[in-house]
Amino acid sequence: MAKKLYIVSSGAGGTSYITPEARNALEECEVVVSYSKYARELKELLAGKELYTSGMTYEIERCNQSIQYAVEGKTTCIVSNGDANVYGMATLIVEIMDEKDLWDKVELISLPGVTSFLAAASKVGAPVSQDFSIISLSDRLTDINLIDKRVKAALDCDFVLGIYNPKSKKRILPYQNFLRALENGYQDRIAIIASHVGRVEKEKITITTAQDLIDQDIEHPAVSMSTLIIICNSNSKLTKNGKVLTPRGYLNKYKLDGKLKNK
Repeated sequence: MAKKLYIVSSGAGGTSYITPEARNALEECEVVVSYSKYARELKELLAGKELYTSGMTYEIERCNQSIQYAVEGKTTCIVSNGDANVYGMATLIVEIMDEKDLWDKVELISLPGVTSFLAAASKVGAPVSQDFSIISLSDRLTDINLIDKRVKAALDCDFVLGIYNPKSKKRILPYQNFLRALENGYQDRIAIIASHVGRVEKEKITITTAQDLIDQDIEHPAVSMSTLIIICNSNSKLTKNGKVLTPRGYLNKYKLDGKLKNK
């Protein structure tokens, strides 16, 4: 099958986290379809390509256009920031392909990427070495009551919790509900606030507490639509040099030399 459509995960912001596999796909393709902001960030990798871009809320249009280019026989890439399967374009592309029954006409190749959740975690130590949950607070496509239920369940189960899309200028209620959930016994949890991860000039990562988030409510200067929040679990702690550590449990069972501790 000659007609290829790549879903290219570009990783956390900028070009630092894009994989060699994704770079190769961009080199191979004739057409690139992208959200305008991501296309600007990848400009150096898109030289000489036919480019189709659009703004926020035009995701369906971009997906349809990328599929159409592929049906026409053009090797096409549609760009998805972070990982295409983490609030990215993979789900919509697959859904449209299935609705139109195009599986015999287009070869779909989805390429993974480094999410801002993982990129931020790598910069602050080892906060995500136990089970974790990732939840988006955007209620544009998900019912707010379900979001609230998921947040409560993740906190109750002591997951390390990653929060995407915490709030925007008009969408604040899901974030306020999240803060109220933190007030139910989770105030002392370590919180990591990471904004513009991978975008070197704008990137800012702060290690603080859930209480700090609660105290500053919707006015917290570090929290916006471009922010990722990580709420650590009950075992997480700060290292001697101020990094975040969520122990996996090795040193509960073994000595530093690797031998089993006496039972």
